[in-house]
Amino acid sequence: MPQFTVYRNKSSRSNSTFPFLVDVQSDLLEQLQTRVVIPLTRTAGVAKRPLSQLTPALTFDGDSYVLMTPQLAGVARSELGAPAGSVAEERNAIIAAMDFLQTGY
Repeated sequence: MPQFTVYRNKSSRSNSTFPFLVDVQSDLLEQLQTRVVIPLTRTAGVAKRPLSQLTPALTFDGDSYVLMTPQLAGVARSELGAPAGSVAEERNAIIAAMDFLQTGY
């Protein structure tokens, strides 16, 4: 489960709003049975993004999404299923968003 792997959101309660989850947990913590994820939502569904550093726009599978960093959560590895792809090329924006969430800059 490499960092920045994208998974389809299997939750029927939230997958229409957040179709994908990005694994942001370090590869060094592979032995844990949980993973820290940030959901992606479609850019069209977000009318206003005053904190774009916190919720950067990302491209995945040819579509535009917003990384919903304030919705960061822990999930069981068993709930993730098969990988749908990766956003490793967006590493700098993702880490900057997590830093902003934790430190405010």
